[in-house]
Amino acid sequence: MAFVFPVVLLLVLLVVQASLWWYDRQVALTAAREGVDAGRVQGNATDEVKDRAALRQAQGFLDRTGVQGYRVRTDGSTADTIRVTVELSPPMLIPGLKGPTIRQFAQAPRERFVPPAVTG
Repeated sequence: MAFVFPVVLLLVLLVVQASLWWYDRQVALTAAREGVDAGRVQGNATDEVKDRAALRQAQGFLDRTGVQGYRVRTDGSTADTIRVTVELSPPMLIPGLKGPTIRQFAQAPRERFVPPAVTG
């Protein structure tokens, strides 16, 4: 029993750690998608305003889910495409270890309102 119990405990901890990693990966992806959705539909606002709206939405989502130690960026956005990248580190069950950083991104075309063409 003294040899089996530590192995079983380690396996349980590995399963829980993998679940935490998967959950944080999904949270990061959802935050990036929320940010893109908020940043692409701001009407005729400037790209900077749209980027700030995307950052606010993604950060708000991460704050509501209780994630700590995250970073949200809109690097890689262009005049035609908005891109939101979320990086976070999942909590580790073994103290003193630092896990891999999870990085997820989402991108979509920016919506622009164009007046109809005048004919005739």
